[in-house]
Amino acid sequence: MTDKRTYQRYSPEFKREAVRQLTDTDKSCTQLARELGIRVNQLYKWKQQIDQSQADAFPGSGRQAEADGEVAQLKRELERLREENEILKKAAAYFAKSLV
Repeated sequence: MTDKRTYQRYSPEFKREAVRQLTDTDKSCTQLARELGIRVNQLYKWKQQIDQSQADAFPGSGRQAEADGEVAQLKRELERLREENEILKKAAAYFAKSLV
């Protein structure tokens, strides 16, 4: 049987705070990683990312905002089409009465 690995995702705030604790406290990287429940090499990787590009570190995938915008647009379109459908039903009922 194969076990699927589940990967923990950490927020950019968590990553920045972990690196801040690493640089501001006298705890060793191993000790801090153990306290935070992460691997030591992960903490080093986050520190390296912040050192390389302070402002652009941990940008995220960027797809969530795009997907949220698309969902909102589709909801608006759905509501418009429902209203249009109701109007057409009422119009069909009105014209059906006038034919009788």
